[in-house]
Amino acid sequence: MAMKALAIGTSALDVLVQPVDSIPQGQSIALVDDIHITPSGTAAATALTFQKLGFDTYVSSACGDDTRGQILRQLLNERGINTDTFQIVDGTATTGSVVPIRKDGSHPTLHLVGTEILYDVDNAPWDLIVDVDVVHYGAPEFQGGKAVAKVLRAAKDGGAITSTDLLANGSKAVVTWIQDALPYVDYLLPNEEQILGYTGENNLIAACRRMIDYGVGCVAATTGKDGAVVVTRDSATTIPAMRTKIVSTDGAGDAFSAGFLKGVAEGYSPEEAAVWGVATASYTVTGIGPDAGEFTDDDIRTKVEKYFSTSTANAVR
Repeated sequence: MAMKALAIGTSALDVLVQPVDSIPQGQSIALVDDIHITPSGTAAATALTFQKLGFDTYVSSACGDDTRGQILRQLLNERGINTDTFQIVDGTATTGSVVPIRKDGSHPTLHLVGTEILYDVDNAPWDLIVDVDVVHYGAPEFQGGKAVAKVLRAAKDGGAITSTDLLANGSKAVVTWIQDALPYVDYLLPNEEQILGYTGENNLIAACRRMIDYGVGCVAATTGKDGAVVVTRDSATTIPAMRTKIVSTDGAGDAFSAGFLKGVAEGYSPEEAAVWGVATASYTVTGIGPDAGEFTDDDIRTKVEKYFSTSTANAVR
């Protein structure tokens, strides 16, 4: 029987355009190679990869009764992801973004704030929360620590692995706002820029340890082309990125999160699970969007075992 994963929190619908290195002046036209519509956000994007990795996958988010909301749920359903517990907010625009992707894979984001701020934790799928193997809360800053703590506490009481990833950047106020939830977070999965901003530290390891002081069990922070750092109370391990051709980094962090959590759920140590994370992200960056990359659980497992066979990877075992 497949393990179950629930991604809860922020979901959005994005339009990705590639390549875009500048916006045409006036009413000029620039030709592009691809325009892609995809579910995104730290809940839906992570769920896309959960499904590829063999989880029985559920998403619970808020969306509007508009066309974007309908397309968002349709695209998730087409990929075999259950959206029955979505909260439909009448008269409110579904969150979305336009993402122009540069030739080097980097990108700015043009974002519409919509239903991500309206998810009602009191109406969360409580029966599901206590039944799944993994609960990943995407963007807890939109609901706040006290509300999110209810979800993660219930998940832990039900025996689930708990994790969270944030969208907000660079402010100590974010940590203050979500602090009540942190003792119920087994794995915090930020990127390097975020966690340095949250803590005010200049050193990445020190920043991760600061979050552990707040009650987080472990921090696995992505570091872009350098891979990831896994920090516990007693250890810090760097996991190099896997070499691949990068088309877009959009969704890479969410892919890392899903891969990392699959590794943990399989019984790997956090350091070994981070190898699952970087392996999964190495597939996603070869296309545009968080749904990019054709791979299965077996593909990642093979890549992880190959990684472990090298002398560099042996240091994490």
